[in-house]
Amino acid sequence: MMIVLLALLALLGAPLFIVIASSAMLGYARSDVPLSAVPIDIFGIAEMPILLAIPLFTFAGYLLSESHAPARLVRLTGALLGWMPGGLAMVSIAACAFFTAFTGASGVTIIALGALLYPALTQAGYAEKFSLGLVTSAGSLGLLFAPSLPLILYGVVAEVPIDDLFIAGILPGILMMLTMGGYSLWVNRSNRTPLRDFSVSEVSAALKETVWEIPLPFIVLGGIYSGYFAVSEAAAVTVVYVLIVEVGILRDVELRRLPTIIRESMVLVGGILLILGVSLASTNYMIDAQVPEMLVGVVDRFVSGPTSFVLLLLVFLLILGAILDIFSALVLVVPLILPMAHVYGINEVHLGIVFLATMQLGFLTPPVGLNLFISSYRFNQSIVRVYLATFPFLMMLLISVLLIAFWPALSLVLLGE
Repeated sequence: MMIVLLALLALLGAPLFIVIASSAMLGYARSDVPLSAVPIDIFGIAEMPILLAIPLFTFAGYLLSESHAPARLVRLTGALLGWMPGGLAMVSIAACAFFTAFTGASGVTIIALGALLYPALTQAGYAEKFSLGLVTSAGSLGLLFAPSLPLILYGVVAEVPIDDLFIAGILPGILMMLTMGGYSLWVNRSNRTPLRDFSVSEVSAALKETVWEIPLPFIVLGGIYSGYFAVSEAAAVTVVYVLIVEVGILRDVELRRLPTIIRESMVLVGGILLILGVSLASTNYMIDAQVPEMLVGVVDRFVSGPTSFVLLLLVFLLILGAILDIFSALVLVVPLILPMAHVYGINEVHLGIVFLATMQLGFLTPPVGLNLFISSYRFNQSIVRVYLATFPFLMMLLISVLLIAFWPALSLVLLGE
């Protein structure tokens, strides 16, 4: 009856945090644990110092998206990569991956960079269908690169060192970019005219224009990997640096716009933290009720080893990604699959990279992939046309996800494991 009631709430459009909180409250009501455990678990997230990084990185990403940084980034990548055959496609992939890593939201990338890249691709002779599919798909790249918000959230939920996740995501993220880039070059093999000839003066001008943004990833990642900054401290440095540069030095963002940007970014953060808080209560109940152990017993009937478990996990995550956003999936599913992964000897860091890489595809998976609808709205295209345009890229990214899943060394080699 409880499962039926919760499913009914979800179908009626109840917010996800209400469904999760209801499951925890109903579960505790049937046990000897007092209901006061629910708010205690929810407010327990205040004891996680790493959570400071989530609102700080999110605000910095939104601030960058509201400035002229996207245009400067496109110009710089164009100057550095535009001389290559099919250079504009490479520019699109590199720019989207970099921007998504800092915003943590692929939809923001499509909105911020789409207005620059989509018209440029079509004007350069790329097919309209290809251009639409590339910009929509490239928006999901970058979630495996630091300081991606989903990487941080997985580290919080799975209690895995976030520094390790940042390092582990480098090679898998590059693989996904190379897969998409290789496909783009092959499709446009008859139209491989470079975007422009290599020009030292253009590179110099683009570098001069982005002189304030270029140090940002080196400050953040260098500080984290060197041990000089903790992740939360790096997030604070990022916000201060972006504020000084975009508001004070370059003046891309007016002071009067800051309250609006803060409000928009904190709406996203508030939703994530609320879901995370109630999911902790739900997870604690499931642990008390030995739900993970029961799931292991059920899965064990269909799984004979690590390979079949990973295959089953990929199918499950592809379906889940098509109906649930990545943040909700992280807090709901990770506590359940982590014990099963331990049973089959799967490293929790590798599991996180596989989880996020697969959920990345959920942004592009019909019928309700979020990026599909954002792209449809942003470029005024029918959703069916967006489906067809992104499908080849979805298949290419699926190949890279399979490589990531069944080649653990790709995620773990930089960690020395």
